[in-house]
Formats: sequence, structure tokens, C-alpha cells
Amino acid sequence: MQTGDKISFGNYQWRVLELLEDRALIITEYIIERRPYHNVYKETTWADCAIRAYLNGEFHDRFSVDEQSRMIPVLNRNPDNEWYGCEGGDDTQDTIFLLSMEEAACRYFGDSSLKLYNPGRNQRYWFERKDKNNSKRIARHEGEKGSDWWWLRSPGRVGVKAVYIHGDGNIGIQGNNILIGNLSDGECRGGVRPALWLKL
Repeated sequence: MQTGDKISFGNYQWRVLELLEDRALIITEYIIERRPYHNVYKETTWADCAIRAYLNGEFHDRFSVDEQSRMIPVLNRNPDNEWYGCEGGDDTQDTIFLLSMEEAACRYFGDSSLKLYNPGRNQRYWFERKDKNNSKRIARHEGEKGSDWWWLRSPGRVGVKAVYIHGDGNIGIQGNNILIGNLSDGECRGGVRPALWLKL
């Protein structure tokens, strides 16, 4: 197994993001579904949001007992939003999780840390439309044409927004609404790409 490989686990295809001696960090190759970040339109953080409860509850329980035994719980850091200072909340113990803004921008899809930590004068809402690593963050639903946007766990500009990856791979640092949207059902449903550490 090597970083970048695609593997099957459970009923999903995964991409290997990082390899250590006895474990691998994997993320679903495709967006597996669309969900709001939270179920109430009020300020929240990753520690208390509905999508975290879903991933570590209902979603986790779809896997067999043997598959669950290979998932390694980890302590996730949840930094404040780098551009706006919105609080990231408490560190969390997670078995299944979403990537953070820092992980998506600096570690697992190329290193764009200079752009994250040194925003241009006119950069207010978007990361960098011409960033060379944007193409590495593009994702789509399996069996569908075209890309779609997907959630990260980091806070947006305010507590009712969460950072996301746009369909073109750019990072929406101001965030999308955690619940209320412009769709016919009134909910802001973002793509979900779960990640987890897998025992090898």
C-alpha cells in the first residue's frame, strides 16, 4: 500500500492519504451523500455538530464488527478559522471525521500553507482560485458527472458556517451555512467525505 492508492473498505472506495507503520489515514474517494452540517441553525462547532454525531453513530454502525475493530479512534485538533478567528471549539476524540481546513490545504492535497497563512489583500471569501493544488481537492459523487462541494470540519466566518471545498477544488474559507440554504427543502446539504484511521 502506498499514499494515493485506492482501497475497498466496507461498502466504499477509499483513498490513502497517509501511511504510518501500523495504520493508514483514508478518505472516501467519492462524496458518499449530501447532508447539512448541523440540525439546528445556531452557532456550533465540530465537537457538537450533527454531522459528527451521525458519522460516529449511524454511519459507523453500518460497518461490520470486524471492520469497526480496525478503526482507530484519534484525538483531533480543531483550530480557529485562520482568516476570521472564529472559534474551532474543543479538541475531539473521533473514530470517523471530516478533514480540517489545515489538513485539506497543507497536508493531504499538496502544501498550500503559504496561501492559507498569508492571504492576499483582496482575498476575503475564497482561498485562491489559481492555487495549483485545487485540482487535487475536487470530488464528485460516484456514478455522477461533474464535481460537487463537500464539507470540512473547520468553522467558517461565523459560528453558523463551516468551511467547505468548492466544486473547483477551491476552499471556501468564509464557509457555507450549517443548515439553512437556498434549496427547495430549505437546507444547505453539502457533500460528505468521511475519513478515518485504519489498522493495517
